[in-house]
Amino acid sequence: MLRAVVTQSGEAFTVHLVRTTVPPTSTEAQTTSGQATTAAAPTDTVVVKEGPSPIAPEVKEVAWGAGAFIVFAVLMRYMLFPKLKKGMDARYDGIQSDHAGADATRASARAEVADYQTKLAAVKAEAAAVIDAARQQLEADRVARLATVNAAIAQQRAAATAENEAARAAVQGQIHAAVADVAASAIELAVGKRPEAAVVDRVVDSVMAAGVTQ
Repeated sequence: MLRAVVTQSGEAFTVHLVRTTVPPTSTEAQTTSGQATTAAAPTDTVVVKEGPSPIAPEVKEVAWGAGAFIVFAVLMRYMLFPKLKKGMDARYDGIQSDHAGADATRASARAEVADYQTKLAAVKAEAAAVIDAARQQLEADRVARLATVNAAIAQQRAAATAENEAARAAVQGQIHAAVADVAASAIELAVGKRPEAAVVDRVVDSVMAAGVTQ
C-alpha cells in the first residue's frame, strides 16, 4: 500500500510515496517448520520531481512578453513617437515664434522710446528757445517802456523846472521890487533923502544873489 508524505521547504513542496504492507494472517505466519516468523516489509521512499518554479518564467510567458514588447516598440517607433516628436517640434516652433515676437516687440518698444526721447528733447529745445525769445522780447519791451517813461519823466521834470524857474523869476522880480521899495523908504527915513533907484537896485541884487548862493 502506498502512502503520500508531503514536506514543504520554503515555497517548494516535496511529495514522498511510502509503501506499507498489511500484517500477515495466521495461516501465512506458520511455516513448515512450525515456527512463526514475522516478516518485516521493506519501506521504499519515492521522490517526486518538483513542479515548475513560481519565479522562473515559462517559455510561453517569455514569448508573449517579447511579442507585446515588439508590438509596443513598433507602435512607439512608427506611430506614437512621430506624433510625440511632431507635437514637441510644434511646441518648440511656437516657443521660438513667441521669443521672436517678444524680441521684435522689445526692439519696437526701444525704438519708440528713443523716438519719444528725441522728440521730447526737440520739444524741450524749442520750448527753451521760445522762452528765451519771450524773455528777450519782454526785456526789450521793458527797456523801451522804461526809456519812454524816463523820457516822459524827464520831459515833465524839465517842464516843471521851467515852470519853477519862471515862477521863481516872477516872484523874484516882485520881491526885488518890494525890497527895493522898502530899502529906498528906509534910507529916505534915515537920511531924509530918497536914494537913486539904480543904487538901490544894485544893492538889492547883490543882497539877493548872496542869499541865493548861500
